[in-house]
Amino acid sequence: MNDSADIRNRSTKGEPIFNIPGVILAIMALCGIVFVLETYVLSDEQNNEFLLNFAFIPARFSEYGGFASPAAWLTTVTYSLMHGSIAHIALNMIWLAAFGSPLAARIGPLRTALFWIVTSIAAVMTHFAVYPDSIAPLVGASGAVSGMMGAAARFGFRRSPLRNSAAFVGDILPIGEALRMRTVLTFLGVWFVTNILTGMLSVGVDSSATIAWEAHIGGFLVGFLGISLFDGRDSGRMDPELMV
Repeated sequence: MNDSADIRNRSTKGEPIFNIPGVILAIMALCGIVFVLETYVLSDEQNNEFLLNFAFIPARFSEYGGFASPAAWLTTVTYSLMHGSIAHIALNMIWLAAFGSPLAARIGPLRTALFWIVTSIAAVMTHFAVYPDSIAPLVGASGAVSGMMGAAARFGFRRSPLRNSAAFVGDILPIGEALRMRTVLTFLGVWFVTNILTGMLSVGVDSSATIAWEAHIGGFLVGFLGISLFDGRDSGRMDPELMV
């Protein structure tokens, strides 16, 4: 039996239903712990203080000198581990497992953690650029997860056929080539339209404790354009023996 036939054989036997790397499980666990703490442990007063200290608040930067404050910058990441409702965290964790697992399997835990931090910051800074004076606290993993979706598009959603491997495979596609793929174009179209409609429909609705749709787009673009900075050389080559 040749190597390619062997790969196909192994990929059809005992494929696990869930194949989530440890770093993704760790992020999910952190989000879950924070949600339980806020929802079931802290008093209302304590929870409000926790929200003010760790959620992202644009006005903290524009009006209170946050650009020079390490504590303020900390909130550009900690907000991504906080969620406003069971539906909010459940949806984000489903998308995190779906898109974060193949990315983490591809680039490894340390790069995945760095990717999460960078896209989280990019997401809220995009929101800050649009609403610099807002005092509404923003929370949620959607910005970072959107970054993972953007990265997935640059791989053309190509995943390993090997058993026990969730990794994206192959070289990162040049932007022009990725944008000519029907699968990528369809995904991008649906993703952008969904986010824009979400933003339009949420006008006038109390959206405190949620992350804005502009942040999703900021995270997505950084993931789509910057994934090559996080990908190790030759890591995509297959071994012949991958609330809002």
